Amino acid sequence: MASPVLEIRDLTVAIADSGGDRTNAIEQVSLQVMPGEIVCVVGESGSGKSVTSQAVMALLPKGQLMIASGSIKLEGDELTTKSPSEMRAVRGKRVAMVFQEPMTALNPVERCGDQIAEVLEIHTDLDAKGRRARVLEVMRSVHLPDPEQMADAYPHQLSGGQRQRVMIAMALVLDPAVLIADEPTTALDVTTQAQILKLIREMQQRRNTGVLFITHDFGVVSEIADRVVVMQKGRIVEQGSKAAILSAPREAYTKMLIGAVPSLVPPVRTAITAPVTLETVALNKTYGKRGFLQPAARVVKAVTDVSFEIRRGETLGIVGESGSGKSTVARCIARLVDPTSGRIDIDGVDIARMSERSLRPYRRRVQIVFQDPYRSLNPRRTVGQSIIEGPVNFGLPHADAIARARDLMGLVGLSPDALDRFPHQFSGGQRQRIAIARALAMEPTLLIGDEPVSALDVSVQAQVLQLLDAVRKKFDLAVLFITHDLRVAAQICDRIAVMQRGVVVETGPTAAVFSQPQHEYTRALFSAAPGQGFGNRIGAGQVADALPVAAV
Repeated sequence: MASPVLEIRDLTVAIADSGGDRTNAIEQVSLQVMPGEIVCVVGESGSGKSVTSQAVMALLPKGQLMIASGSIKLEGDELTTKSPSEMRAVRGKRVAMVFQEPMTALNPVERCGDQIAEVLEIHTDLDAKGRRARVLEVMRSVHLPDPEQMADAYPHQLSGGQRQRVMIAMALVLDPAVLIADEPTTALDVTTQAQILKLIREMQQRRNTGVLFITHDFGVVSEIADRVVVMQKGRIVEQGSKAAILSAPREAYTKMLIGAVPSLVPPVRTAITAPVTLETVALNKTYGKRGFLQPAARVVKAVTDVSFEIRRGETLGIVGESGSGKSTVARCIARLVDPTSGRIDIDGVDIARMSERSLRPYRRRVQIVFQDPYRSLNPRRTVGQSIIEGPVNFGLPHADAIARARDLMGLVGLSPDALDRFPHQFSGGQRQRIAIARALAMEPTLLIGDEPVSALDVSVQAQVLQLLDAVRKKFDLAVLFITHDLRVAAQICDRIAVMQRGVVVETGPTAAVFSQPQHEYTRALFSAAPGQGFGNRIGAGQVADALPVAAV
């Protein structure tokens, strides 16, 4: 019987000067990865998934985390006793890692090919010509188009999926025994995600590489895992084969995680007949402009003739791949960017061409919740200051604004006494609740959610979706919800608009679009969604119907 390529036994990583709720980041963690096997590690944020992978790579932050006890063996070779120089010889050559966000993992001022070649320069004796040939070979193996051009491009010149392929090429260029993938598909749209998952499976089978795949997406788990390890608060609570974990989980925590996965089957929703809050008519946005001095300037039509309407109390979802124009539409409606042409009617008033001064009274009517609340909240201001800033700027007395903020904190499920805390003192899900409270403080008629749950754990995601659905009903809001997650769209949206390359190619009631998609592109999106047969049970939108707003 083959020996494991990676074996972790009784590993404990201590937190230096811990003042939190636990003294160890992970405790007594034991798992193994066999050659040619994909082991998925799942759990909420703070469960210890990434700390485990960082310990294997000897990338634990110095002075903050340290291995207290336990063993990590790579092909039988103990890693915990190696010096930093010895680990540098191991990383990349025998064990490699693909990170969640390639744009932050890749050097923005070096060409992609040079970054892959650097691994070869450190670990091999190949000359420049040999390194170039190997770089192009591995770029072809990960199905990057035009490897010569891609090798000479900088990271910002590639799409998200292409950057992730470069990261995978860099990790696999020396045929390591173990590949660690830390949430490599979380921020990708479904078609790109499907391509990356297929690529990892293909590479693993071709090279017999053992893969430790960290994720919170059970759709991904059902698609690629051989075995599953479930972590909670630094400990492994359950592990076993994919079939055993997904079909018959033993632990309540595992059942909760699986139960939080939104279903691909939309719930039955009654058609909304309320007055129209938002209507766009032939909305266009073009970036770049050719002129006499720049006849060859690049012109990009980000949005072309987009027309739709949202009624009060209704949620319209926009789905599509990265670059389809979803976020550009949202930013035009919020007038964060100026549309090139077309109408944007808010309660019957066209705001598309309004000056900033004329637009001011309408600013409060349209509020937006962004994907990353940590970047959208000012880290130097308390959450209370962030919530009251808008109402105070629009003339609400300070005392009344504070009272409103306290009410809203309770509404979104947080303690009103936490208004004096700063964003970094909250979890990701709590920060998103604060961002929602800040948007509601302006008493809007239209709420825009731009991928507001894509970076959250599945359990936290379910809670935030319930909250959004609950506040929509309580305040009778029109909601524009942008997402690349079809499961989320199925559960929270009354109607769906599918965008491709700046054009709405299909629109209709969510149930109709999901059951009988008419456009070829819509059918391609659905076929690319991971875990087609998994999680088709009660979804987040349905759960919200049974919950009072304050309990969400």
